Amino acid sequence: MTTPTQIQQQLDEIKARNQRVEADKAWETSWTRRLIILIFTYIVIVIFFLIVRLPKPFVNAVVPSVAFILSTMTVPLFKKWWLKNIKK
Repeated sequence: MTTPTQIQQQLDEIKARNQRVEADKAWETSWTRRLIILIFTYIVIVIFFLIVRLPKPFVNAVVPSVAFILSTMTVPLFKKWWLKNIKK
């Protein structure tokens, strides 16, 4: 039989897990994360463009970087739509 102490311990573990999940969710949806992804994506694309000697690598890297960020920002919208309309 489960004792009150064991139940309290299980409840505390669930609360701690919920806090971690909430923190992960906050990070996943934060503008800080999006900005970091944008900057790192831009840097990687600039390096690639420099290696393959494309013209104006610093300017030309803007478009794919912004496109990547926009694509990651639209995924939650499609997820909400899918959860509401498709998965029942």
